[in-house]
Amino acid sequence: MLPFPYAVEGGSGPKTIVFLHGFGACGEVWRNVAASLAPEAKVLAYDLPGHGRSLECEGMGGAKPAARAILADLAARRLRKVHLVGHSMGGAIATLMALADPGRVASLTLLAPGGFGPEINAALLRRYAAASGRKQVRACLAAMSGPRAVPSDHVVDALCRMRKQPGQLQALIDMAAAMTRDDRQGVIPRAQLDTLDMPVMVVWGAEDPLLPVGQAEALPSHFHLHHVLDAGHMLVEEAPDLIAEIVRRNTRRRVRRLRPALGAEAS
Repeated sequence: MLPFPYAVEGGSGPKTIVFLHGFGACGEVWRNVAASLAPEAKVLAYDLPGHGRSLECEGMGGAKPAARAILADLAARRLRKVHLVGHSMGGAIATLMALADPGRVASLTLLAPGGFGPEINAALLRRYAAASGRKQVRACLAAMSGPRAVPSDHVVDALCRMRKQPGQLQALIDMAAAMTRDDRQGVIPRAQLDTLDMPVMVVWGAEDPLLPVGQAEALPSHFHLHHVLDAGHMLVEEAPDLIAEIVRRNTRRRVRRLRPALGAEAS
């Protein structure tokens, strides 16, 4: 078993942006977003534990062990401060990383993140987990996207290559079953989200068929929220230029100043 998840590294610049894909995907889905940001930042796109080139590595078994494994890899790379960008399950992992090691996270950009409410289209996620050929993968991507979105060939190709690895399909099926037990997903407590003091941007497609956009309504007041009209769940593929610009802007925002405790004087 590999000690750390696999990541593709590129770009150059004074800041490091870390990309965490959603369930059933791989680091290659960030290709267009990362290419847009690479001239100004170092970029790191992971294959999450249980996916692709991280099929057999430390961190399998859910979002929490995945978060620990990626934090360990960042430490091994001696990256002291990073900007995290996570989609869906990757958003849940990014949030857990920020909660576990807030000093390492300079900003948090979450695209339709998992764990922000119990509702999930469990049947669609399990169907996507079991998709094994181009036709099935493309149909699932279309079902998770906005009404006018067309899945890109490079993403379909990447996911099909990944799923041809021995053991990959069964790993996805098992993970999907664990993630959607009782047709619900696990939730990150709101009280924990309130403690995050780095810039946090949440982006959600208004037509998301997998995770309802209503889950964004109960966010902490200091979170910034961006609705993408006509978009579904697959924001990385549906609006790569917009996502790159949102990430760029969020990495430039200043750290939130925590309010002084009741009775304390502001400095």
